[in-house]
Amino acid sequence: MAEADLPPPSAKPRWAAPGSGHDKLIRLSKVALPAAAGILLAILALAPFQKKGDVSFILNKKKVQSAPEQLRVESARYTGTDKKGEQFVMTANRAVQPSSDTRIVNIEGIFAKIDQQKGPMQIVADHGRYNVDTQRIAIDGPVKVTGADGFHLNTSNVLIDLGDQQLASQGAAEGATNLGQFRANRIRADLSNHTVVLDGGARLKIVQGAVR
Repeated sequence: MAEADLPPPSAKPRWAAPGSGHDKLIRLSKVALPAAAGILLAILALAPFQKKGDVSFILNKKKVQSAPEQLRVESARYTGTDKKGEQFVMTANRAVQPSSDTRIVNIEGIFAKIDQQKGPMQIVADHGRYNVDTQRIAIDGPVKVTGADGFHLNTSNVLIDLGDQQLASQGAAEGATNLGQFRANRIRADLSNHTVVLDGGARLKIVQGAVR
């Protein structure tokens, strides 16, 4: 009678039988769960680099040219050579390019140096606009030029061509060369030869013995 109370072998739950669907699910979970955990860790590790607020970029020439925002540079430095092969260097405390579509750069705290055979020529001004392509500086306000052989020039509102080493002023000018002192309402100057052309209200004081 005791043997009659036991359930028949066929009554054993099939979900626990070897090779059943439950058994396959357990084997699949042993592979899928570690893989899912690895993917989750990778996402968490890369998440900080995908934040929108981060200041992170890759410099690309084409991208910079097409960027709508302005470009600001502190302690800018520009170098080049004139048509005679003499090197010039221009530095600025600040340079701002208003648009990526223009080659005009607004500069403040200008200092330019031209290496000449007679000696270095130096140009100092407060602010102006520099054309990178033409190598010309349009200076608003006072400008001071000094060079070898006692050459110096004080004027304002000038256009300087670094490539040709030419200067033309819209404001009054005064200065000196090895010939003497000069003054005029406006001037044009050849910086390479230290010669000036006086225009309007010209005054010239020649040093005795300078011309021989």
